[in-house]
Amino acid sequence: MVPETTVVEPDVDQHEQLAPQWKVLLLDDDVTTFEFVTWLLLTLFRKSRPEAEALTREVHETGCALVAITNFERAELYVEQVRSLARPRGFPLCAEIEEA
Repeated sequence: MVPETTVVEPDVDQHEQLAPQWKVLLLDDDVTTFEFVTWLLLTLFRKSRPEAEALTREVHETGCALVAITNFERAELYVEQVRSLARPRGFPLCAEIEEA
């Protein structure tokens, strides 16, 4: 006779916890040009021209625009890249992040 064995399943959480997402917001100022903001959205954020132009108008008209939703590390990198691309050109353009 073969002894009966008990199989114990590991305690696995059925709901994987995903890392929180972060919003990257571009902020308006009175100095940075439309051309630079549009260029930044085209090159850094890989937006299409129509989307970049619409976001540039939104930043100007409302004071800010949501330009990306990503993980925390990438969001922080975007903020630093906006600053490091704008400052040498004499623009005070800023971005900030907030939890999505």
